[in-house]
Amino acid sequence: MELWPWLTAALLLLLLLVQLSRVARFYVKISLYCALCLSASAVASVICLLRHGGRTVENMSIISWFVRTFKYVYGLRVEVRGRQKLQVEGPCVIISNHQSILDMMGLMEVLPKRCVQIAKRELVFLGPIGLIMYLGGVLFINRQRSSTAMSLMANLGRHMVRDNVPIIPVVYSSFSSFYNLKTKLFTSGTIKVEVLDAISTSGLTEADVPKLVETCYQSMRNTFSQISRMPQENGATEVPDGQPAQ
Repeated sequence: MELWPWLTAALLLLLLLVQLSRVARFYVKISLYCALCLSASAVASVICLLRHGGRTVENMSIISWFVRTFKYVYGLRVEVRGRQKLQVEGPCVIISNHQSILDMMGLMEVLPKRCVQIAKRELVFLGPIGLIMYLGGVLFINRQRSSTAMSLMANLGRHMVRDNVPIIPVVYSSFSSFYNLKTKLFTSGTIKVEVLDAISTSGLTEADVPKLVETCYQSMRNTFSQISRMPQENGATEVPDGQPAQ
């Protein structure tokens, strides 16, 4: 029995569904995104091993190049403001808001050299994706073991106090105008990324942490609202739904 007629018919049906159904288009694009992540991770892993021989933060420049190409596949533009604020002497801590699986495209546009990232431990088991994150020097936190996570963050806190490490917030605008999981929307659009002024931790103690957290949150929340505003036909502006900061 010939399979080609059935395969051709299935392909034509898929193309028809993509043209007619927003839901079908959404899931096709999500599937393609996942396939891109897996394939790019596999290729990047080989290049990282050949280039640097193993796990090192130097591999992040290779990973960043691959991820930055994703925007061309989906017709996305990334506008960055304040990139020069990341050019600081000495160590710093970068924090950013989280919305969806598209976050990393914005992150890789501004990621400084030799930047060590922190991620949940579950990601290390995602095949090629986990491998490339490991090779990139990502620190994995086991969120099920609060003592391990707290130990890592406490160590980071001690470095911040000892070295007066500033905190630099990075804010991504809302994706909801082109990506919305609830309404199954996934089209082309613009991701605005704004790097905020560094927040000094000099002279702070453990007692100042709650106020520091609130300062960072409010600064990021206000910036999120400003860069996510969409003009309306009546001249007013609307802030789309989205997570300002997590």
